[in-house]
Amino acid sequence: MAAEELVHVLTLCGNCSCGCPELYIDPSAPIDQRIVISDDFGSTIRLSPAQLGDIVELARAGSLDEATKA
Repeated sequence: MAAEELVHVLTLCGNCSCGCPELYIDPSAPIDQRIVISDDFGSTIRLSPAQLGDIVELARAGSLDEATKA
């Protein structure tokens, strides 16, 4: 994954220099792999825009609240 091919959308932390998770769009990827999420360990996952939309809707509905509790 060449960083110059990706469009940066957001950084999920940004308050440190520890390699925070980031969200990108890869406009040259097939639609089912267009969303790229990198973690702070150097790994990535790829999703379709619809899959990311499902995650966003679940979060808005509160379905992910339990996952965020320590």
